[in-house]
Amino acid sequence: MIAIIADIHGNYPALKAVLEDIQSSSINKIYSLGDVAGYYSMINECIELLRNKGIPNVMGNHDYYLTNSESCHRSNAANICLNFQRKIITLENLNWLKQSLPVIEMGNMRLVHGGWRDYREEYIYNVEEAYFTNLEGKYFFSGHTHVQFLKKFVTQTYCNPGSIGQPRDGNNKAAYALIDNDNGKIILKRIFYPIDEIALHMKASGFDAYFYENLYNGSRIGGTIDRVE
Repeated sequence: MIAIIADIHGNYPALKAVLEDIQSSSINKIYSLGDVAGYYSMINECIELLRNKGIPNVMGNHDYYLTNSESCHRSNAANICLNFQRKIITLENLNWLKQSLPVIEMGNMRLVHGGWRDYREEYIYNVEEAYFTNLEGKYFFSGHTHVQFLKKFVTQTYCNPGSIGQPRDGNNKAAYALIDNDNGKIILKRIFYPIDEIALHMKASGFDAYFYENLYNGSRIGGTIDRVE
């Protein structure tokens, strides 16, 4: 059994709760689909937990912005959060994040952050069989949309495990996925975590409620709910 996690975004209480839940299953390996960075205030705690557990990370767009001193052209709120993280991240954790892989391929599984046309920035909101037909592999996993989704085709399967740190599908529970590497069965998981803990940490770090109140209703910053079809 393999666990797939994604879009942690500096939300340590959510990551900690998910990894504790994963421990209750017979898991051989855990993979992160990227965006450990961005949005929330506990970037060092998140990276150190991933490092201590030996969890490989795919380079997400926020990870790339942080490690390359670039801005997100879509969101000023994201840039405010990234600038905060640049000030507090340790050199050791920054170097670990820089080593994130663009893609992970193992057997018939393919793991990226965004999509297969653009590993970091592509959003997959419309999941169609034709998109995957010419790609090598059977099981495809990506994050980036923060919307948990599973679609099985005739010979291939696509899964977004959803976001740990900032779900955007109207469900405020942290999301992840399991895949049985013996039979290919994929299980979507959602668990409660103490949202108040990250909200209080954000407040103590100087952020107003606009940056974290969305966590209570499972939306983007600003309140938008997203869908995948």
